Amino acid sequence: MPKRNGTAGPRGLGQVGSLRGKRSGTISVVMTKRKHPNQPPRQINRDGHSPRPAPRQNALRAGRYWLFGHHPVASALANPNRDAYRLKASAQGFSLLDPKLLAQAQAKITIESTELRDLDRLLPDGAVHQGLALEVAPLDPWDLLDVCTPEPGRHNLILMLDQVTDPHNVGAILRSAAAFGARAVVTTDRHAPPETGTLAKSASGALDIIPLVRVVNLVQALDRLAELGYWRIGLTDQASTDLSDLDFGANIVLALGAEGAGLRRLTLEHCDAPARLPTNPAMPSLNVSNAAAIALYELARRRT
Repeated sequence: MPKRNGTAGPRGLGQVGSLRGKRSGTISVVMTKRKHPNQPPRQINRDGHSPRPAPRQNALRAGRYWLFGHHPVASALANPNRDAYRLKASAQGFSLLDPKLLAQAQAKITIESTELRDLDRLLPDGAVHQGLALEVAPLDPWDLLDVCTPEPGRHNLILMLDQVTDPHNVGAILRSAAAFGARAVVTTDRHAPPETGTLAKSASGALDIIPLVRVVNLVQALDRLAELGYWRIGLTDQASTDLSDLDFGANIVLALGAEGAGLRRLTLEHCDAPARLPTNPAMPSLNVSNAAAIALYELARRRT
């Protein structure tokens, strides 16, 4: 099996190498020579949450907003990296929260008893709030290297989203990524949804569990991750090789494009290999969040 960071594997600038899939024949991919810098040590997680990065100026950081629903509110209250200010809860909402978590919150934030109809007026139309709303600040921005530097002895999986703009899809992908043990979800500053209550509700608490890393340039981020030892797979229905037929080892970046448009050409060119899901040719493409969940399951199944 090919490896990165100075071990066996295809090498050479512009050289065509061959990677043998787990059950397939040989596929040809273009490899480029990479530098192998010293990797900074990664901080140890605390209470199941990633360490808080140093704050920096970012437009996405400005402005408080309301989280709503049981899982997003409970996850935010349990996250030591989350700045929260006010909790509004109905009798039903209070009954959903763990008493210990609620007691800890009382020492830090304002807690108000309210009615369901008042929350209906406060939150977006149709918000499924379950009697809970929490006023928060957006999470501090994450640094790509701090979050994604591979940890020895474990599987390091990163999801990368190429112009996926629907907050429901991004939230659902965060939820699947957390469920299947991914390290982070990487997206761009532009052409990606901001942190909102709708995104957090779709993530069902995962927004406060798994880092959502925003970068300026997706291609540069892909190349930087390759330098850290990751193999990059671009998921596309135009590929000729199934995802299950590729074996790139422990460190993988899985890139997914927006529904309809798919991965952009330049993004796919900076992947080491394209792969597809074994869908029916009559319906070759899936919603991006569904495709992410299936691909994550396949990679998790292989680990076990």
